[in-house]
Amino acid sequence: MDLDVFVTAHGAEWDRLETLLRRKRRLTGAEADELVALYQRTTTHLSLLLSSAPDPALTGRLTSLVARARSKVTGARPSSWRDAARFFTTSFPAAVYRLRRWWIPTAVLSLTVAALMAWWIAAHPEVQSTLGAPQQLREMTRPGGEYEAYYSNHPAAAFAAQVWTNNAQAVALCLVLGAFLGLPVLWVLFQNMLNLAAGLGLMSSAGRLDTFLGLLIPHGLLELTAVFVAAGIGLRLGWTVIDPGPRTRRTALAEEGRTALGVAVGLAAVLFVSGLLEGFVTPSALPTWARITLGVLAELAFLTYVYVLGGRAARAGETADVDTSDRAAQLPTAA
Repeated sequence: MDLDVFVTAHGAEWDRLETLLRRKRRLTGAEADELVALYQRTTTHLSLLLSSAPDPALTGRLTSLVARARSKVTGARPSSWRDAARFFTTSFPAAVYRLRRWWIPTAVLSLTVAALMAWWIAAHPEVQSTLGAPQQLREMTRPGGEYEAYYSNHPAAAFAAQVWTNNAQAVALCLVLGAFLGLPVLWVLFQNMLNLAAGLGLMSSAGRLDTFLGLLIPHGLLELTAVFVAAGIGLRLGWTVIDPGPRTRRTALAEEGRTALGVAVGLAAVLFVSGLLEGFVTPSALPTWARITLGVLAELAFLTYVYVLGGRAARAGETADVDTSDRAAQLPTAA
């Protein structure tokens, strides 16, 4: 391509598009039609330029023109309550359902590892001694000790907010670090399972496993499910770096990254419910069976929500990605 000839042939169109974009007054119908036509032509010109004779200065100018023209043509679509309702009834459950083949095996494997580590800790006093001095372990596991007092030492509202913040950070780490081939996600998971196994193992060795489960289950089922969902999706994002499939790696990461971001917002709401359970139900005076029942019902409600609403949306073709109109423009490449 002769760059000078190309600029001479189309420069007037670019100047006219620049003029229309600078207009402060409302465009007439004819001017609006002209703007759309010039936007389409300039997009084609930019694609030809990128594929044949890239010039940094000219490419920068046309990229800016195309972006501004696209904004002018498509306009800004304000968010609404309808968008929020659609997200929580369609997009979020569909994303969790669609990626169930990642987070369900993650949950099963993680809980298996936690159970094995808990058994190892409970059955081997020498392992327990590496976790703390005998006096410290007795203080942690005795009636009214640290494990029980943890849930009642602070005002319920403040404790619920703190729990929500801490869990949201763990979930965010799983989703954000997934792009690093998923390896940091495995470390976050291991740390969570190790903490769980330590509690199970120590309380079991003290003959108080029932007490620990009575404190854990009311909020822990929903909380751990949220962590497993985040970890599974983080691992999926890491695998996308390795194998993007038929998409380009950049496109695949963009699509999966947008899905992960949406899931993070949805899981924040799930963890808010879990935090309320941990702050108000777990330390309450309700009988153990009542607290466990509330926790089980919350977990079943979430799974039903994912498999009923999410399954229906996924089967209807919901991809959980943002609308096409809200995505960055994909420029065609000339052959």
